[in-house]
Amino acid sequence: MNSRLEKSIQQLKDSLEASIEQLLPPFDARPEQLHSAMRYSLCDGGKRVRGILLLLCSKIFKTSANPLPASVAIECIHAYSLIHDDLPAIDDSDTRRNKPSNHIAFNEATAILAGDGLLTEAFKILSEHYKETPELGMQLIQECATASSSLGMIGGQMEDIENEGQSVDASTLEFIHKNKTARLIQAAIYMGFSFSEESKHLSNEIRQLGYHLGMSFQYIDDLLDVQSDEQTLGKPTGADLDSDKLTSVKVFGIDGTQKKITEHTEQVEAILKQIDGDTSTLFNYIQFLQNRLN
Repeated sequence: MNSRLEKSIQQLKDSLEASIEQLLPPFDARPEQLHSAMRYSLCDGGKRVRGILLLLCSKIFKTSANPLPASVAIECIHAYSLIHDDLPAIDDSDTRRNKPSNHIAFNEATAILAGDGLLTEAFKILSEHYKETPELGMQLIQECATASSSLGMIGGQMEDIENEGQSVDASTLEFIHKNKTARLIQAAIYMGFSFSEESKHLSNEIRQLGYHLGMSFQYIDDLLDVQSDEQTLGKPTGADLDSDKLTSVKVFGIDGTQKKITEHTEQVEAILKQIDGDTSTLFNYIQFLQNRLN
């Protein structure tokens, strides 16, 4: 990442971090253990990819309201999903972001409730902070809810669990990646553009942009699981292969997975060229994501 882009992204991240600190219940609010667990997974670490994408997309055209609460909400959804993913009943992962997973740092019951709390907090934030712009608020709530529903992220997680140890199946892998990962990234991008009237005629392009970016993001994750190391990745590597999950490396091999990344990345770049606005920072950030090491 060049210094100018790095400074721009860091400023957005700092604003997002400050908003998270402000909007989340304080750690000493009763029950203290629950709020400490919620903050443990949301306030410390993470790339903030979804929140930053939302903020970058909101800046392409003139913004009608403050997008920061929406970016906090999408980060709440993501953090909740990671807490639940790490639980013994699902991925059974002891570490996340180079520190103990939530259920290890606290306990399994607290981790479940912390995830539930963050999921609920996302919609509380959206309903409270956009009540003066009800049409926008309803649009943000609907997009966030649909993306994280049983027809989105939760459904993708269910199919991921059900297909552990199953035979190679490209269509099922597509379904899992599309819903478990790409759908929330797609929502972040769509929510960001929702702050501008000028983007309403670009609904299809925006959806496709989020889909292709989300798919390439997950394919890169699959590669990193077999090519990176635990310290760099911040969580155990090879876990997907050890649990016999249906991954792109298992279905397509390393070269085939790289080809998928290239295909989706080319689609992202082509769609960005169709958007009549200053997408340069968004484009550069997406390029950075494609070359990430964790």
